[in-house]
Amino acid sequence: MKTYEGDISFDTKGYCDIVEVTTRVQKIVDESGVVSGLVCVFCAGATGGLTTVEYEPGLIADLKALFERLVPNGIEYEHHRYHLDGNGPGHVRASLLGPSISVPIRDGRLTLGHWQQVIFIDFDNRPRHRELIVQVLGE
Repeated sequence: MKTYEGDISFDTKGYCDIVEVTTRVQKIVDESGVVSGLVCVFCAGATGGLTTVEYEPGLIADLKALFERLVPNGIEYEHHRYHLDGNGPGHVRASLLGPSISVPIRDGRLTLGHWQQVIFIDFDNRPRHRELIVQVLGE
């Protein structure tokens, strides 16, 4: 079995900023030469998460509204007692979504549905520079 690793880096605006990364993940898969296997994308940070969606303006707005309803800004979180950074909701939101996603690779391509893209969501309360670790495993 072959392994290959790449990184994706970008700047975000924070505050539930959503960044589509499918093309950049596929580029790393292409570089790996793996035609059958699995790719894992991981965010090394406690206020970001990854998932798949249909990346279009309506759904992006709905997703942001969902997180605001589930884990609202503007209320006190216990996290704020220990850290005076005000990003308690970002940590809780990231915990709900999770820091990684795995996608099967077939014939050298991500096996995503036609309307399905990989996205990163930055839940922090400030702009950030983000690094995603992409590991490709397979043959």
